[in-house]
Amino acid sequence: MPLNQAFTLIEPGPVVLVTTNDGQRDNVMTISWTMVMDFTPRFAITTGPWNHSYQALSESNECVIAIPALDLIDQVVGIGTCSGADTDKFATFGLTAMRGKQVAAPLIRECLANIECQVVDIVERHNIVVLQGLAAYLDDEREERRTLHAVGDGSFIADGVKLDRRELMASKLPDGV
Repeated sequence: MPLNQAFTLIEPGPVVLVTTNDGQRDNVMTISWTMVMDFTPRFAITTGPWNHSYQALSESNECVIAIPALDLIDQVVGIGTCSGADTDKFATFGLTAMRGKQVAAPLIRECLANIECQVVDIVERHNIVVLQGLAAYLDDEREERRTLHAVGDGSFIADGVKLDRRELMASKLPDGV
């Protein structure tokens, strides 16, 4: 396997939509490089100046991580292949912006879940944005709950069977999880 394709073996997931607001306009970008940092609500995404949303993200120091389900795959791909510099992605892809309680960036009604976040660090050398979750919302009534995972070569994997090993892992799980 070519070394420059090795990342396709360990792509993280799920693919998320990250919303921003620059003080005048909402925007959304697709991000496939995400990371849970620990058992607290701390997350990281990889993005940088090449994304139109990056300026709003770095200036406002806030965003929403919106987690789409499988039925939004075409919108997710479409959002990731155009720029908010010349496209109103909410209108173009039929997404409903909802106001959150903690940040100006919008939640996305059509998504399975939304997490309002504050930027706590930007590691410019590696284009990593560290986020602190402020509030989380889950649509318990949503029928489609499978999330998308990007392979990195234009293909995706949807969540499959959930295997429960909570009892075996109980000593490693924090209270309330």
